Amino acid sequence: MKHKTVDISEKPLVLATALDGTFLGGTDEARRKYYDWINANRHAVGLIFVTGRDPGFVSELSRRKGVPKPDYVVGDVGTTIAFSDDRHILNPIAELEAEIVEKWDDSSARVQAALRSIPGLRLQGTAFRQRVSYDMDPDKFDRRAVDIIEDMGLDALISDNKFFDVLPKGVSKGPSLLRLLAHLGVKNDRVLVAGDTMNDHSMLTMGLPSVVVAGAEPALLEAVEKLDTVHVAKEEGVGGIAEATLRNNYFNKCAA
Repeated sequence: MKHKTVDISEKPLVLATALDGTFLGGTDEARRKYYDWINANRHAVGLIFVTGRDPGFVSELSRRKGVPKPDYVVGDVGTTIAFSDDRHILNPIAELEAEIVEKWDDSSARVQAALRSIPGLRLQGTAFRQRVSYDMDPDKFDRRAVDIIEDMGLDALISDNKFFDVLPKGVSKGPSLLRLLAHLGVKNDRVLVAGDTMNDHSMLTMGLPSVVVAGAEPALLEAVEKLDTVHVAKEEGVGGIAEATLRNNYFNKCAA
C-alpha cells in the first residue's frame, strides 16, 4: 500500500518542535489543552517533530491517546527525515536523506572502535541509522573524544551535559529541518520552532520564529539571548510553546 504525504505548505502554523522537555514537557493540564487544540485544528496546524529520538520511539509516542500525530519527523538528531503514515510508521524520504547517507558513509563501526577507550561514554542501546549516540558522564568524560571525531571528518555534539552524539559533517536538526521545509514549500513566517537543549541550537538560530521554553539548558539560553527571532518563554514545556503561539498570533491565524 502506498501512503501519501500531507501538504502542510498552506497551513497558517507549522510547529517544528523538540520532544523531551519541550513538546512532552510542562504540566499535564498544559499538555492536554495544547494537544487538544492541535487535534481540533489539524486543518490549520502542521506538526513536525524534530528530535534526537529514533523512529521507533516516535511511532510509539504518536500511538498514545491524545498525543498529536506528527505529519513529518526530523529524527535521530537530524539524520532521519521522514513522514508519518496513517499507521504511525515513519517512512524515510530518500531524496532528502541521500546526502546524509553519503556523508555518514556507514561510519558506525569505526566510530565505536575509535571511542571504545574513552572514559565517560556509554553507548546507547537504540538502533542507529546515520549516527552514533552515547550517554555521557561529565565528571569522567575525556574531551579528546571531540578531537577524535573531528579528525574522522564527522561532527560531535554535546547536549544537556549528558549526551554525546556523533553525526555526519554539517548534519544536525537545523539543516535537516530547513531541507524538509524547502522540500514541502513551507514559508518561514508560517513556522514556529521550539526547543530546550543544545542539540536544538542549530534549528533555533536559523532565523525562523522560535521559542526556547523555560527550564532550558543554560548554554542554550546564553546562545540565543541576543537573537530577535527567539522568544524565551516563562512557561515550561508545552506551556512555553502555547505562550509563543499566542505571542505570534497563531491562534487567531488558525481560527481565521
